Amino acid sequence: MSRLAEQFERYDGLGLAELIRTKEATPEEVLAATLERIDGRNPAINAVVTRMDDHARAAIRAGLPDGPFKGVPYLLKDLGALYTGVVTSYGSGLFASNVPDHDSEIVARMKRAGLVIVGKSNTPEMGIAPSTEPRLFGPTRNPWNLGHSAGGSSGGAAAAVAAGMLPMAHATDGGGSIRIPASACGLFGLKPTRARNPMGPDAGEGWSGASIGHAVTWSVRDSAALLDATSGPDIGDPYWAPPPARLFLEEVGRDPGRLRIALTTTPWLAGPVDPECAEAVRGAAKLCASLGHHIEEARPQFDEAAWGQASRTIVVASLTFTLETRAAALGRPLSQDDVERITWERVQEARAFSAADYARAIHTVHRTGRAVARFLEQYDILLTPTMAKPPHPLGVLSLSNPDSAAFLAARTASVGFTALFNSSGHPAMSVPLAVSKSGLPLGVQFVARFGDEATLFRLASQLEAAQPWKDRRPPLR
Repeated sequence: MSRLAEQFERYDGLGLAELIRTKEATPEEVLAATLERIDGRNPAINAVVTRMDDHARAAIRAGLPDGPFKGVPYLLKDLGALYTGVVTSYGSGLFASNVPDHDSEIVARMKRAGLVIVGKSNTPEMGIAPSTEPRLFGPTRNPWNLGHSAGGSSGGAAAAVAAGMLPMAHATDGGGSIRIPASACGLFGLKPTRARNPMGPDAGEGWSGASIGHAVTWSVRDSAALLDATSGPDIGDPYWAPPPARLFLEEVGRDPGRLRIALTTTPWLAGPVDPECAEAVRGAAKLCASLGHHIEEARPQFDEAAWGQASRTIVVASLTFTLETRAAALGRPLSQDDVERITWERVQEARAFSAADYARAIHTVHRTGRAVARFLEQYDILLTPTMAKPPHPLGVLSLSNPDSAAFLAARTASVGFTALFNSSGHPAMSVPLAVSKSGLPLGVQFVARFGDEATLFRLASQLEAAQPWKDRRPPLR
């Protein structure tokens, strides 16, 4: 084993890029160390479902752009980011032969940043479950406990990073799909402000503005530098996020000042909260108070039942549109056999809605977002658990689970704190500040005002310095 291979996990993405910049390592050596880890560790956790070794080697041979992540390995989620000539399956057999003839804009920006795409990560079918257990590829296992979920829908990305295959990976978030797997796997996961990153050229928005792409990372600074590299409007975007005052990387290490932080342990989708998750957020509040921040209990008030139904209406309508469009491209109607059991339930649900139901849902979501925005005029940060329960055992959140009630209860426990901020568009992050008694990571969620990732990066780097997590690694080696 080479010296780099032995020390690979000491470095975050920017650290690897610095090794390459100073010629202490070559992109070929970094790629070899990554592929060696995927070879050795992926069979146990099933995080990487498409290998792109030849594409990665060809990109290096062609000469990499001199970007901030030159030569750094990266995974694309198998959903939400197209790569020319490589299948994007959305975790569904219906898309198993879907080979795009172009890159998504965010992928083009990744390439310009110097990232070397080494593969595609596992995702549940169409990204609609908070666990990654697709029928097409099988379940991704949590590196901290192989019998438990790595979260979803970016579970493959989080499991790969947590297992040390590479320091960061692409992820998307439509209801918590960056933050939930970051929480489950002990990583930092930031969902940016709505429209901070582009979705073109194939879409202007995802799930009517709820979905956004970014990453899961070990370090705060990697997340900030990645967002600098990929964010900003694309030609034809229907709207875009407020431009930042300075580079996000420049916010890392900057004093956040004395923040007014609202604390709640009550989710917006009703259900029980595990005492360990509540204790994790109270521990985070104590840490924040010790850093000089003001904490008080408060939460946004709105019609939670109406919002929950509206959010569901939008998701199932968007899901059905995508599936029916794909089936039509294949020259046939969508059938029950094309998708998993609970996916088909959602399609049937969507077909019972009217156009007025969809318009009503959009109106409700926008009204809810304004309520959250008004609340955050009083506070700099809202602090909650990321999840209402520790990571679930595998099987419960499978879209093929025959027990719909058990699936729904587990889904609610996963997204009850996170999904609101997809509807409102506010930036939110999961920070790995706690561990359950059984040894599973527990993330804590921080939410900021619309467009204010800067405050999140300042606070996150302060927490990272006060209670470091980079050396807390799972036993899988």
